[in-house]
Formats: sequence, C-alpha cells, structure tokens
Amino acid sequence: MAPMPPDWRRCPRRAVRGRTYHMTQPAAGPISHTDFATLPVVARGKVRDIYRSGDLLLLVATDRVSAFDVVLPTPIPEKGRVLTELSAHWFRRLADVVPNHLISIREADFPEAARPYSDLLAGRTMLCRPAERIPVECVVRGHLTGSAWSEYRAAQTINGAAFPAGLRENARFDEPLFTPTTKADTGHDEKLTWDELVGLVGGNTAVLLRDVSLRLYQRASELANAKGILIADSKLEFGWIDGALTWIDEAFTPDSSRFWAREDYRLDGTIPSFDKQYLRDYLTESGWNREPPAPELPADVVRTTSDRYVSILQRLIGQDGSAAV
Repeated sequence: MAPMPPDWRRCPRRAVRGRTYHMTQPAAGPISHTDFATLPVVARGKVRDIYRSGDLLLLVATDRVSAFDVVLPTPIPEKGRVLTELSAHWFRRLADVVPNHLISIREADFPEAARPYSDLLAGRTMLCRPAERIPVECVVRGHLTGSAWSEYRAAQTINGAAFPAGLRENARFDEPLFTPTTKADTGHDEKLTWDELVGLVGGNTAVLLRDVSLRLYQRASELANAKGILIADSKLEFGWIDGALTWIDEAFTPDSSRFWAREDYRLDGTIPSFDKQYLRDYLTESGWNREPPAPELPADVVRTTSDRYVSILQRLIGQDGSAAV
C-alpha cells in the first residue's frame, strides 16, 4: 500500500425505496439541451441546466458528457437519469455527515411553474436550495491512478507533494489523499497545493473542506465495498447555505468518481471502470488534442458508455431495484 506523506495527514421501470424511476428515455431520445419558457435560466454547466423557481433551484441533468473539461457533441443515453438517481441516493445516505442542498427528485414536489415540463424533468431533475458555491473541487483519492499516477510517474509528486519512490499504479493509499483543484467555469481545472487552497478560501474553511471530504469518501467507500465496488477517487463540491457548509452539485456518480469492480482490482495497468474512463481512453487513442471542438463519438462508444453508467447504478442500488447501498 502507498504511504501518506506527513504533510498530507490529513430499463424498464423499477422501484427503489418506495419511489419509481425510469431507465428508458422519452421518445425524443437523449437530451442535450433544455429550454423552459416559464423558468428563468440561472446557468448552464457542462452537464446540468439550472433554473430558478421562486427561492429554489431546479438542477436538470442532461445527457451531455464532458471529457478533459470539454463538452462533447454526442449525448449519452440514460446518463442524466443515472446521475440524478445516484446523487439523490448518496445525499440521503450520507446526510448525517454534512447537510446537502437536495430537497426532492419527485416531480410531485416540483413548483407549479415546472409542471408543464414534467415529462422532460422526470427522473433527471433535483429540486435544491441555492448555495454560495466555494470555487474548489475537493478531490479525494483512495488509489494511485489517473492523473495522480501520471504526475507521480513524471515527478514523484502528487498534487505537488513529494512521495516515496517505488509506488505502483492502482496501489491503495494507507489513508485517502485530499488533492483539491480549482473549479473552472470554462477551460481546465488546476491543481491546488494545501497552501494555495488556504490562500483561496482561508485556513478554517480549508480544514473543513478536507475533513468533510475525507469523511464522505470513507463512508461512501465502505458502503460501495459492501456491494463489490471500489471508489478509486471522487470529486466533491460544497457551498454555504445560511452559514453552514453544504454538499452541493452531485454525489458519487460516474461523472465525479472512478468506480472499479472489486473482482477486477489489480496493481499495474488499466482496470475496467464504471465511469467515463472508457470514453477518455477512446478520446486519447483517437489523437484528439483535448481542446474544443471535440469529435463526435461513434455509436459503439456511446452504447458502451451508456451501459457502464447504467451498470454502476444497478450495482450500487440493486440489480432488481429492491436493494440499496
């Protein structure tokens, strides 16, 4: 196992927990864009379209997909619904760790102004409290993989911190690492050292972000491991609501986390994952330079990516929809 350096101690319809969700797309197919005349648009992110309704927000998860911080032109069927179901699940399960912004994902709870759009909103929308976003992505790493492995191999550092020689790809850290980045509205997120994070948000907030992120990751990892899934790494976002740190955006989804089947785990080399890594690998092999415009995706890549998103929902919530993490 990889040690911690001292300065980082720190398809059908199915029912889940009494509510029904759909794993089929509406007749129009995947949704890349939404536009609701009676709901003011607050923002459009890489994946989510955010609308205001009174004092609340509607976060609509489209089927857009991004890779290397660029939105791709080809949507992934079922993606928005998987993100919404998993986020709601984790927000509910881990609410004792830190408050979150979710109110409901039930269309019946949505404001009256949203009712005309129920067919499009169903299954892919979270009704949330607005928060003052902290401009940081709180990345937690349980294993040496992805960009952390690339940095370690090149410089024997992870997020700028020195690590011992001889670590192996996919090795599990003795304790998870907190490796924050900037939160960029456009372009690429940038790594933050601990000192840079403190300079950006202040010492007390930095410690709070680190400690809460690590607790969430550790709890989610324990629950996922019971289902045979390893969470190799994940990114979390937070904001302030009424002066309290609040978990926002999404929660342990294939867009924000790297999931491995426990039976596939091994040191060295690529491990198949239930997330966007398959898509990233395809784009890397395609020769794309990771700058806009991104290429269209072939049908087989779209289908395989969609299958992986749906598979992790089934693995974590239950193959027949009756079990939950």
